[in-house]
Amino acid sequence: MRSIVRPATPDVPAPIRIVCLPGAYDTAERFVAAGFDAVVRARRLPIDLVFVDPELKHLADRSVREELRREHILPARTEGCRSLWLAGISLGGFIALDYAAAHPGDLDGVCLLAPYLGNRMVTREMAGGPAPAGSAMGALAESEEERRIWRFIRDRPGGTPPLHLGYGRQDRFAPAHGLMARSLPPDAVDVAPGGHDWETWTRLWENFLASRFT
Repeated sequence: MRSIVRPATPDVPAPIRIVCLPGAYDTAERFVAAGFDAVVRARRLPIDLVFVDPELKHLADRSVREELRREHILPARTEGCRSLWLAGISLGGFIALDYAAAHPGDLDGVCLLAPYLGNRMVTREMAGGPAPAGSAMGALAESEEERRIWRFIRDRPGGTPPLHLGYGRQDRFAPAHGLMARSLPPDAVDVAPGGHDWETWTRLWENFLASRFT
């Protein structure tokens, strides 16, 4: 799994590490181009950043979760990382939630920026609306995976790991984000002007760092 590492201090592991997952059709380089690492450096935060490029084959066969664990999450702990976060944008947010649901004890937090949260059929069910005919639970593997993510958001024991949700008010996924926000503490939700784009996500990233690490 290809990655770009931006350490706080060369050759010295920082106490905090954030592993970042891009959205569909984006790459690790987009985080750098958007200034995600520049913001951390400007604030002089003790955070090592790892921008990951999941391979298409791992997305297709759902092995991305275990690849992340083997290549990035477990090694971070052996290298002395004390606070480990997973961050994801759009589809990367869905992957981050999937990982947290499977391995909640691995992470100290999850930052979700405009996460993809499933198809409209599933989000309507989660909002308490009637399911379309023929959409019984488990009928489609993809839909069942999405339902499992929603159950994790709603029912995770002790609120572990903590979730931070940021999204643009004009984002096309904003209705689903608003539904998710109901299951989170108010201070864990950040809504900013903007849509489903890097300009908005960079602003939300800056807000996240300010709220959690300064």
